[in-house]
Amino acid sequence: MPQINLTPAQRKDKRADAHHLDPVVMIGGDGLTPAVVKETDAALKAHGLIKVRVLGDDRAAREDMFAKLCDELNAAPIQHIGKLLVLWRPMPEKAVAERADAKPGPRIVKIVKFSKNGNGRPQVAKLKVLGNERVAQGGEIKRAKRRMTSVKKNVAD
Repeated sequence: MPQINLTPAQRKDKRADAHHLDPVVMIGGDGLTPAVVKETDAALKAHGLIKVRVLGDDRAAREDMFAKLCDELNAAPIQHIGKLLVLWRPMPEKAVAERADAKPGPRIVKIVKFSKNGNGRPQVAKLKVLGNERVAQGGEIKRAKRRMTSVKKNVAD
């Protein structure tokens, strides 16, 4: 399969999106094995934009691996900087639909309560906040209330 060709502006946007990503695939001393290609394909299906770390020191071998991965997986080469390779491939429609329906997951929130007189140490508490909860003023956790819908609006549909 041929690799995807992007304009320089599109490639620049993808590089900016990939900046904060961590490598999800590592290519070791054995080089580009079928298992590595399979894992890279799975990562591209799940994420769309990925970083691959190559542990070898040979730059020519890394460039060859980069081109081979892009050709085999029908991906766009975004960037090759040092031992990191950045690849992009559009996500399948099914994976995009699954992400759009996802609800927010639990997250850890740090709540800092300062002392009343201002001289004492602040109290720090870490709380787990679920997707349907929010942190109110004063550090209280409140659940989201169900929205009341109008009977008239339901009849109109």
